[in-house]
Amino acid sequence: MTRVARFILALIVGLALLTWATSGVVQTTAREWFERDVNSRAQLVLIGARQSLADTWNDPENLQRQLAALARDEHVMGAAACGDDLSTRSSTPGFPIEFSCSEVGSRVRGADAAAGNASQGFSEWSTVSTLPAGRVYVSAMPVWSQGQEIGFAILVQDLSYIDRRVSAAQTFLIVVFGILAIMAFGIPLLVAKRARSDWSLELRRMLRGGGKQSREFQPILSDMRELVGRMANERENAPGLWTAVRLKQTLNRHLHGERIVILANREPYIHQHAASGGVEVQHPASGLVTALEPIMRACSGVWIAHGSGNADRETVDRNDHVRVPPGEESYHIRRVWLSEEELQGYYFGFSNEGLWPLCHMAHARPVFRAEDWHQYSIVNQKFADAVCKEVDSKDPIILVQDYHFALAPAMIRKRLPAATVIVFWHIPWPNAEQMGICPWRNEILEGLLGSSILGFHTQLHCNNFLDSVDRYLETRRDQEQNAVVMQGHRTLVRPYPIALEWPVHWVETADSVEDCRAQVWRDFGLKPDALLGIGVDRLDYTKGVEERLLAVELMLERHPEFRGRFSFAQLAAPSRTKIERYRLLNETIEQLAERINQRFGKKDYKPIIMLRTHHEPPEVFRFYRAADLCFVSSLHDGMNLVAKEFVAARTDLKGVLVLSEFTGAARELTEALIVNPYDQEECCEALATALTMPEDEQRDRMRSMRSILVQFNVYRWAGKMLVDAARLRNQERVAGRIAERSSVGAAI
Repeated sequence: MTRVARFILALIVGLALLTWATSGVVQTTAREWFERDVNSRAQLVLIGARQSLADTWNDPENLQRQLAALARDEHVMGAAACGDDLSTRSSTPGFPIEFSCSEVGSRVRGADAAAGNASQGFSEWSTVSTLPAGRVYVSAMPVWSQGQEIGFAILVQDLSYIDRRVSAAQTFLIVVFGILAIMAFGIPLLVAKRARSDWSLELRRMLRGGGKQSREFQPILSDMRELVGRMANERENAPGLWTAVRLKQTLNRHLHGERIVILANREPYIHQHAASGGVEVQHPASGLVTALEPIMRACSGVWIAHGSGNADRETVDRNDHVRVPPGEESYHIRRVWLSEEELQGYYFGFSNEGLWPLCHMAHARPVFRAEDWHQYSIVNQKFADAVCKEVDSKDPIILVQDYHFALAPAMIRKRLPAATVIVFWHIPWPNAEQMGICPWRNEILEGLLGSSILGFHTQLHCNNFLDSVDRYLETRRDQEQNAVVMQGHRTLVRPYPIALEWPVHWVETADSVEDCRAQVWRDFGLKPDALLGIGVDRLDYTKGVEERLLAVELMLERHPEFRGRFSFAQLAAPSRTKIERYRLLNETIEQLAERINQRFGKKDYKPIIMLRTHHEPPEVFRFYRAADLCFVSSLHDGMNLVAKEFVAARTDLKGVLVLSEFTGAARELTEALIVNPYDQEECCEALATALTMPEDEQRDRMRSMRSILVQFNVYRWAGKMLVDAARLRNQERVAGRIAERSSVGAAI
């Protein structure tokens, strides 16, 4: 046994013995004090009542009232009046029969005789006795009338409360000594901890990279860093365990519960005037919103976005804020208003006629105009200013989303040098040659390098970005860390494949698969043995909707057994209709659907069902759960969350996903039927295979894909980015302290 342990044991034993001895002394002393107090109180009560008892001695009714008044105290069990012949003249209800007038009278006279008094009168007398109900205190006092003794009064008091008080005092004493014992145990531990505090502080300082490294620690420094890093990585990235609660705990642990500021063009909730005259809330058809909105519900903060709804201005407060989601109100939207000129140049112009086709290999020529670039710069500055007004610290956490705000990170960095800016680019990044098409490529790259972390869906997109930086900017590239250093500022470039929340709350509130199927069949007028395919997209040329419908047409041509049975429903929310390329796409899709319907349709059968309107998430998930297959035919996509939504919706483990190989999702959902959307033959056969796939195989494929969604959900995606940001910020703080100490030392 160590010396410290022996000392602690001896201390605890000594305190226990001291507690036992002190408890006995306290018990005896307290009981004597209480009994003395009871005796004094009994004498005062009887002396005070002696005259009133004498006055009513011969009036039984009044005498009874006097005795009842004496027994009114909660600690008095009863009172009695006894005559000089030891008879009971009156007593209160409940007076103990053990203390009758004859019994007490004989004791009172005996006590008087023992005192050497030859008189046959009564004297004061008291004693402590024990009844079945507990200990009592009995006192007696003679009653005089006109100088003549006429009897005596008896008062019986309950002493059980004294025992309770003594017990409480003992308990208090034990608790006090227990606390002392804990302190006696804790103080040596503190002393021992203090003895090795210098060692611990030195080791932590070395692990953080600060201070001069002591020679004795250098051999273990490398091993400890490796162990700590591995343990932290395993804990933060444990698959299948990320939830909204864990994300919030991670934020509290690494970022001390700081709120998050998100900058995105699209807002998660849009307020629109309804046909009925009221205001309705809509959820935009956006993968970005689908991914980020659960994070804001989990962590709270501010979502800064363009106010695009025609009722948005009516629903904000004087600071342009509105709390969402309706009924939950867990975070704020801060709306930024744009003029028609700004919207045309920044959004429709540079963002969607320039950057969008530049980054997507979908054979649309990007258009770059100087005026559009001017508006893009102005709007980026406007949103950056809004971010700086919303933050509540000098080093906030800011998430900048997508290609609409390529310049904002550097603008924010200029005003908030200590901010941790995380940029996530939701669309692909082109190769260096293609990036060279943009006249303002350098400005875009420099703007993005104002971020602390720049995230893409895949490693390929990260590599393309790094190649672009190497080709067009004078920077230093850290190959080991996948980072770019420009003018002393380091930007990490990382792949973060975006995901869905799990479980998806739209699925949890949805009707059963059978009910969803029955509703859709009823709405479309489908036959009981009909088969249904589903496509869900904004009507965008990168989504391959035209190629999708052509594949359906070829499948009906090659496989006549599906004619009259198979219908394909395309949910196509209108998008960017002010751009001519999108208007032409709308017309092309409409004409193509009409041609296929005329070719294969009948009076009671329509092979292509076009639903060209916005659908709220509950409606979309109803279609997911009802369909036999989902066809995602994107020509080029960063991730495509429609594929993941379909898998998440299929709690019955049925349905088949036909997925374009040019999506980021195809790298994760490998059990889908992966196709080249440009190859109509391959797509045609994949659709036929999906419609004839046995249920056992459907379940095996769906179960495997769902396990991916469980492990790699949106909370894990956000948690990984935030943990990386926290570590980067900590490193920068340590580096800043070291630089500050070095400058002070140099000055001295």
